Amino acid sequence: MVFDLDLIKKVYAEMPGKIAAARKLTGSPLTLAEKILYSHLYKPATEAYERGKKYVDFAPDRVAMQDATAQMALLQFMTCGRSKVAVPSTV
Repeated sequence: MVFDLDLIKKVYAEMPGKIAAARKLTGSPLTLAEKILYSHLYKPATEAYERGKKYVDFAPDRVAMQDATAQMALLQFMTCGRSKVAVPSTV
């Protein structure tokens, strides 16, 4: 497996600031899931998100896929002429 060490360092360097900003917005401690989601937002949050009421865009740094669904997704990329995926993928 190939790792982009610069990307990993960048993600972890930015994470504490993003989590602190999210904690300030929500006014409460965050769960692990909230920390992960708030640190992978497409645009920085300007307000606390409410489950089921707000739509949120994410910018993942890697996509992890499993079993036959992963193979099918990668085959579909290959058949439509894509030379590479937009986000690094792990099967």
